[in-house]
Amino acid sequence: MAAAVCVRSPLPPKLPQLLERDPYLAPFETDFQRRYSLFYNHLKNIEENEGGLDKFSKSYKTFGVNQLADGGIYCKEWAPGAEAVFLAGDFNDWNPFSHPYKKMEYGKWELLIPPGQDGCPLVPHGSRLKVVIRAQNGDLLYRISPWARYVIRDEDKVNYDWVYWNPPQSYVHKHPSPKRLKSLRIYESHVGIASPEGKVASYKNFTYNVLPRIKDLGYNCVQLMAIMEHAYYASFGYQVTSFFAASSRYGTPDDLKEMIDVAHSMGITVLLDVVHSHASKNSEDGLNKFDGTDSCFFHSGPKGTHQLWDSRLFDYANWEVLRFLLSNLRMWIEDYRFDGFRFDGVTSMLYHHHGIGTGFSGDYNEYFGLHVDEDALCYLMLANHMIKFLHPECITIAEDVSGMPALCRPVEEGGGGFDYRLAMAIPDKWIQIIKELKDEDWNMGNIVHTLTNRRYEEKYIAYAESHDQALVGDKTLAFRLMDAEMYTNMSVLSPLTAVIDRGIQLHKMIRLITHALGGESYLNFMGNEFGHPEWLDFPRIGNNESYHYARRQFNLTEDHLLRYRFLNAFDRDMNKLEERFGWLASPPAYVSEKHEANKVIAFERAGLLFVFNFHPYQSYVDYRVGIADPGKYKILLDSDDGEYGGHQRLDHSTEYFSEEYPHNYRPNSLLVYIPSRVAVVLQNVDVPKGSSL
Repeated sequence: MAAAVCVRSPLPPKLPQLLERDPYLAPFETDFQRRYSLFYNHLKNIEENEGGLDKFSKSYKTFGVNQLADGGIYCKEWAPGAEAVFLAGDFNDWNPFSHPYKKMEYGKWELLIPPGQDGCPLVPHGSRLKVVIRAQNGDLLYRISPWARYVIRDEDKVNYDWVYWNPPQSYVHKHPSPKRLKSLRIYESHVGIASPEGKVASYKNFTYNVLPRIKDLGYNCVQLMAIMEHAYYASFGYQVTSFFAASSRYGTPDDLKEMIDVAHSMGITVLLDVVHSHASKNSEDGLNKFDGTDSCFFHSGPKGTHQLWDSRLFDYANWEVLRFLLSNLRMWIEDYRFDGFRFDGVTSMLYHHHGIGTGFSGDYNEYFGLHVDEDALCYLMLANHMIKFLHPECITIAEDVSGMPALCRPVEEGGGGFDYRLAMAIPDKWIQIIKELKDEDWNMGNIVHTLTNRRYEEKYIAYAESHDQALVGDKTLAFRLMDAEMYTNMSVLSPLTAVIDRGIQLHKMIRLITHALGGESYLNFMGNEFGHPEWLDFPRIGNNESYHYARRQFNLTEDHLLRYRFLNAFDRDMNKLEERFGWLASPPAYVSEKHEANKVIAFERAGLLFVFNFHPYQSYVDYRVGIADPGKYKILLDSDDGEYGGHQRLDHSTEYFSEEYPHNYRPNSLLVYIPSRVAVVLQNVDVPKGSSL
């Protein structure tokens, strides 16, 4: 008998480059090989059994309920634990047995409803439906299809209802997606709270009132939270119940399509905050127990439940789960024209412990071994590969607090394939500094280390604060800096107190240094750019279902008697300056100074010189700063400008001439006046071509 031939999966073709870039990863070469092998085998199986990744990820066009060209209705579900499956709804007077599905292989069920005699579909647009599952114990379960595209909740009901969405004329996109951006300036947004009024705001409101504001502020990308349908509003969109449905509480699917189209007309890239790390445990209007079992899309038993989130965890090794999740990404890109995704909860996906009770020290052994969920990592590799293969202009971002090496390196290197990762240590550092240290004790070296400590050639999104810090139970930077005085002393008619003055100046400085030094992209949560007062809290039993804190008071920036407009103006001009010089797309900054006694940080990036004086009261005249290129320097941005609520201590007509005097390991230097609690950006107005910057 001939010996069996063992065919090995290919190795990651560019793994040597990864190991050369970071030799400390060499002991884990076999881990990268195993991960890539799992990815490769999945991809190969999809090619051989499903006709390719393109066809496989288009399953949203065949699963669920879809109209055929002849007016017939084709229905398909995956319910491996069901004894029988039926379709009931308005179209058959809710008869639970008149339209049975036919059982297929691998737990799939299908139903074809021919068109009526007039050629029209028997299931009209807007009619209500339910999949009826006969469970193994004989119970009849009325379920929403996992592939449902539109679900609504009547005011007098607790659960959502599935409404068949198939309008005669759907919204037609008029504008092309923007070209892939080199510098991402992200405005993290939530449609429902995007209004000063205490209510659930709409897609239309966001389209016509918020998008122009985002454009004016200089942001070129909007990241939308809470779009995937979620029954519990206060979950901030992170307890998803219907993965293919755009939330109906803000309007219709066409309203969302129009919103994205208008954003594209403004040159704004639109990202979806996608939640594939877990799902709501709702069964009446969610995925949980869809077929009457506790598994189906999820792991069964304790492995299938997240201890802290009280939600269900996907079985990423399951073929149909991969179909479901990959098709979900494809649908949001191709139907709605999203330009990419921010993947939520990646840390929970990457590890069997889900990051619970685990601190990450940076020891590489924490990222390899049996505690890593390689099925989940393989799914993320497949997702990024699919997106790059079918839509190379799309962007993907990983929310990972662990620091998994190579997460933002190409799949062919053995990496995760993401474009960016969130620099999650930065907001934690600012909170720790403000909360625990006196201004005189701020450590300049520690600040610089936190802002620059990132993996070589992996792109990071820097942010001083996101939605996490705005939520009830936490505090925004503005609230930490100014606290109760924000209620009484933000009017220009009231005296400028020491607390408000300190808060306004540090708010600007923290944002600028994070923007310029912290990464290759920048993110801000809506309203935080102007120091939005108070916290964010959704209607819930604990606050008597109040919408008072579930809103954004943009009107505060339009009142010229309030100091919020100063912070708003600074944020706008900071973004506009980055748009001109592109420091986010430039190589990392060269930090020439982090002086502990003087509380001064100076660095160069994108041909600009940034100088920060964090000292609470000491100003410096003729302060020497090292620079690479000789020339004449002028001020471009000054946080002490009166337009930004500063004290106008700098003369913007001043010209600063360099000297051939080495300082802080730079060949040249210049003398500047840098007042206390001030950040200034200077440009070399006659820098020669071929500059070192």
